[in-house]
Amino acid sequence: MDYRIRRNTADSIALAARNIYPDEFIAMLGGEKKKRLIDELVVVPAIYGEDFAAIKQYLLPFDFRILGSVHSHPSNSSLPSIGDLSTFLALGEIHIIIAHPFNLNTMKAFNSKGKEIKLEVVD
Repeated sequence: MDYRIRRNTADSIALAARNIYPDEFIAMLGGEKKKRLIDELVVVPAIYGEDFAAIKQYLLPFDFRILGSVHSHPSNSSLPSIGDLSTFLALGEIHIIIAHPFNLNTMKAFNSKGKEIKLEVVD
């Protein structure tokens, strides 16, 4: 269940994470489900904190292009926490965590059960 992400979308994720740092950033991922292609960062109403981020789920748009979520970890760990795993179950089929220093090397993707999956950056 590999996914691809457009380079400009990955770069937007990294920029957003750097801009919110030292707080965590969270948003949604949009794209083409059949092609398993992420091509959009969907910024939604959220709360950002030093060691948490939360989406106001009742304000999420009804959009068939939303595939999952993305959030940052201000630490150097891209591994999901127990709280992340419950978010994964509620918010789609693919989830990206980007860790400090917020670049392509610290970006990892997971399925809704928290298992790491391959994420290929494409132009």
